[in-house]
Parts: sequence; structure tokens; C-alpha cells
Amino acid sequence: MSGRWGRLYNGETTIDFVGRRRWGFLASGIVVLATLFSLLFQGLNLGIDFKGGVAWEAPVKNELTIDSAKSILEANKIDTRNAKIQTLGGGSSERIRIQVNDQTTEVRSAVQKALSEKAKVGVAEVSVSSVSSSWGRSITTKAIRALLVFFLIVSLYIAWRFEWKMAIAAILAMVHDVVISVGVYSILGFEVTPATVIAFLTILGFSLYDTIVVFDKVHDNTGRFSASRVSYDDIVNVSMNQVLMRSLNTSIAAILPVVSLLVLGAGVFGAVALEEFALALFVGLLTGAYSSIFIATPLLANFKSREPKYRSLVGQRSLKGDMAILMQTGSSVSRKQSARSGTEASTVAISPVDAVTAVLSHPPRPRKKTRR
Repeated sequence: MSGRWGRLYNGETTIDFVGRRRWGFLASGIVVLATLFSLLFQGLNLGIDFKGGVAWEAPVKNELTIDSAKSILEANKIDTRNAKIQTLGGGSSERIRIQVNDQTTEVRSAVQKALSEKAKVGVAEVSVSSVSSSWGRSITTKAIRALLVFFLIVSLYIAWRFEWKMAIAAILAMVHDVVISVGVYSILGFEVTPATVIAFLTILGFSLYDTIVVFDKVHDNTGRFSASRVSYDDIVNVSMNQVLMRSLNTSIAAILPVVSLLVLGAGVFGAVALEEFALALFVGLLTGAYSSIFIATPLLANFKSREPKYRSLVGQRSLKGDMAILMQTGSSVSRKQSARSGTEASTVAISPVDAVTAVLSHPPRPRKKTRR
């Protein structure tokens, strides 16, 4: 495999991720500000499990469908815009579950009777129950508590396995993912349910995994280049290019099943209950893949570049052909203050084979003269 895709597949690309970090920080900053603005003035569209309400469950028989259930709600002057109507189970045990805001006893009984008549079953076969908002609040409280414990344990592990600066960068990236995921729900008005909260916690694991993969390669290359005068920006760029294909493969492999849940499960087969969980996973997986490349590792580069060992090399980056030589040989060829002057260290692309040849080749030694 050759060409651009071949270099990507073999981890031989020479993308200057650190040089483009400002674009990633700027994009994330804009989305975070939009999230805060939306949360302040619009808030979240909390589901009935958080606000409380009433729920009916009836067997799907005869003329009882989701559309006819909506008609029954409208006939009883119930706003269907915030109603949650789901199909549960399958086959002969399939049931319709309807959740709306709290209603009076008279309305509850009228809807129960109308549903039983539409399904042509006894009134006793249509259940009516109150949905308490305390359950949703309890789930949220436990989720926040679990989130804080998760952050603490993860921070301690990363600090022990790698170093504390990597732990800070990873935690900031995960907070970034949660904030943006919540922002998407707030801006687009998606309903937040307990399944959404659980999905938010699930995506943190993926975000952390992708970040650890990159950090592990950075940690290995830090030891590899320890004897050379290489800037931390170069170490990060080399590491990111080497694991870029793995990160993309991991993200695609994780997103495809979630897309199938949204398209096939919720869209084609009508399993609406899957939509809440899959939608939060889809948003979170995209955000996690983005943050591991454009947030976590660039933040780490900012933190590490201030250390005495790398401070004098701030702004020095090997680009294109020089980066290819650095990847193959472990030593830099030329250094220029590209970040400060705005010029590139090298504009000629060098293949990995030519890079090795250029470093290893040397002129032949002169032959010694022999005495007669």
C-alpha cells in the first residue's frame, strides 16, 4: 500500500498536530461557550423521569397504535409535544407505554378507559402509574457521585502509570467531552432521560481509552528520544502520527454499532427506547475521538514544554521530511523556530527509505598507503 493512505495505514504521516492546536482549542472554546449560553438561557429538556408525571401501559391489540394513542391524548386536551410514547416488548406481549406530565385523576381515568376501548381489552389490563421525579434526581445524584469517584481513581492511576501532567490533561479532556455532549442536548433540545445520564458515563470510558492509547505512545517515545535534543512538540507530533490510524480504527469500530442502533433499532424497527441511549453514545463517541487528538495531547504538550529540559526548545518542530527522518532514526536533522517565525523547518517531503539512507550513508574512507 502506497501513497497518502499507505502512509496513514503504516503510521508514517507527518501532520503537525501541535502546530494546529490553536484551531482545536478555538473550536472547543466556541462550543463550550455556546453550551454555557444555552444552559443559562434555555436549560435542558428534562424527561418525565426527572420532572414527574403519569404513565399508562396498554397491550398493542386491534386498533391501538402510537398514532391512535396520540389522538386519545389530544382528545383529552393533553399536550403531546412533551409526551413520550414507546413500544415495549415484541410479538404477542408487545405493549405501548405513554408518559406525560402530571394529570388530574379524572383525566387519568378517561385516558385509561379510552385506551382499553381502542385495544378492546378490559380496563384492568391498562395500567396507570405515577412517575416520581425523585427517582430521576436520585439517579442524577448517584451519577455525579460516581463521576467524581471515577475522575479521582483515573487521575491516581494515570499519575502512577505515567505522570501527573498526563492525568490532568486526560481529566480536562473528559470534562470537555461531558460539557460538549450536554451542550448538544441543550442546544438541539434533545430529551434528557436516565438512559442519557448512563450513556454520558459510558462515553467517558471510551474517551479515556483513546487518550491512554496516545499517551502510552508519547510515554514510549519520551524514553526513546531521551538521549537526543528533541523538543516535546516533536515527541507529541511523532506519537500522534504513529497512532493516528489506530485511533481512527477504534473510533470507527465503536461508532458503527451505535449508528446501527440509531438507524435500524430506532428508525427501522421502531425501538424508541434504544434511541435515547444510542444518541448520547453517538455524540459522546465523536467528541471523545476528537478530544483525544485535538485536546488531551496538545494540552500535554503545553504542560511538558514548560519543563526545564524542553523549555529552551519551545517552538522548535520538525516538519514534513525532517519529521519522517525523526520517526525513522530517532534524531533530528534541522531545527528552526518555525512557531515563532512562521516558517517551516523543511518543505521537501522525504520518504522513510531516503531518510534512513541519508542518515546512515557516509563518504568512503581513504585507503592507507603501504610502504614498499
